[in-house]
Amino acid sequence: MNYPRTQHTATLLTNGKMLVTGGRNIDGFLSSAELYDPSTGTWLNTGSMTSKRMQHTASILTNGSVLVTGGRNINAFLSSAEWYDPSTETWINTGSMNTKRAWHTASVLTNGKVLVTGGRNIDGFLSSAELYDLSTGTWLNTGSMNTERAWHTASVLTNGKVLVTGGHNDDNILSSIELYNPSSGTWTTTNNMNSRRVLHAASVLSNGKVLVTGGENTDGYQRSAELYDPSTETWLNVGSMNSKRAWHTASVLANGKVLVSCGYSNDDFLTSTELYDPSTGTWTTTGSMNSKRVQHTASVLANGKVLVAGGENLGGFLSSVQFYNPTTETWISIDSIKSQRVEHTASVLTNGNALVTDE
Repeated sequence: MNYPRTQHTATLLTNGKMLVTGGRNIDGFLSSAELYDPSTGTWLNTGSMTSKRMQHTASILTNGSVLVTGGRNINAFLSSAEWYDPSTETWINTGSMNTKRAWHTASVLTNGKVLVTGGRNIDGFLSSAELYDLSTGTWLNTGSMNTERAWHTASVLTNGKVLVTGGHNDDNILSSIELYNPSSGTWTTTNNMNSRRVLHAASVLSNGKVLVTGGENTDGYQRSAELYDPSTETWLNVGSMNSKRAWHTASVLANGKVLVSCGYSNDDFLTSTELYDPSTGTWTTTGSMNSKRVQHTASVLANGKVLVAGGENLGGFLSSVQFYNPTTETWISIDSIKSQRVEHTASVLTNGNALVTDE
């Protein structure tokens, strides 16, 4: 990448490019964004966001644009939202959320609206949720969750509902889960996970079940994994990962397997990666990355490869990028993004490029 960064976002655009946004590095919070073009293997700077931000979200909308929400910078938690137009490579401010928030989630619903849930701000942890309507560019409060939470996951199920799992609030690390029904705008609690977890990952499998992996709780870092079945609303423990990890990524590959990469465990950053096979419920290790990293992004490109970008480790902020090839199950290094960044975002565009943006 052109800039080292962490706590950024990465979003695959409808043109096949990947958009990376925001984050932070040694120079501070970032507003910059960059695009990765798989056809040329190069990174190009694109228009900067109107606000510096990290710990934000980036969502690909039905019209091909990318909606960035909230986060924080050196001055404050943010309620602002803006969207990126791939055709002009520019950012446009849209209506602000009703609540400032970072460490929240954003989910694109089957009706095209975007559901933002939880997070925290200067006043504490949040249970509130709100909806963005692309047709009007406005936000509307919807039903609040039953539990305040941040650092949780939110997954859109095949039935259109949204599954929120785990996270953290003032009281403890959570095992509770909730379901949002877009038709009624309400939340219902359902069976808890078998383990409390925060800084975990959740992946919707091709069979509609949700795989939750790793994370952390009062017992330490976790290698356990469990499956949620929407048809029965129950959890089933499956094979544990080979390594305990939190702050990792989990990517669903075209072959249905799930690639977990890097993260943090027992006071050390990880290079290890592993694959989950839904047909057997087991994990196998697959090559290690060249750099230890957390708070990186991992994006499945149109060609099926996985692009891992940025993050941080004990040595500092990273601009390095690697590809995972599912066919050979190997990692390949490519030219770094030019600026280091963490807590950034990366988005895959409709033209096949990837857009990287700062915090």
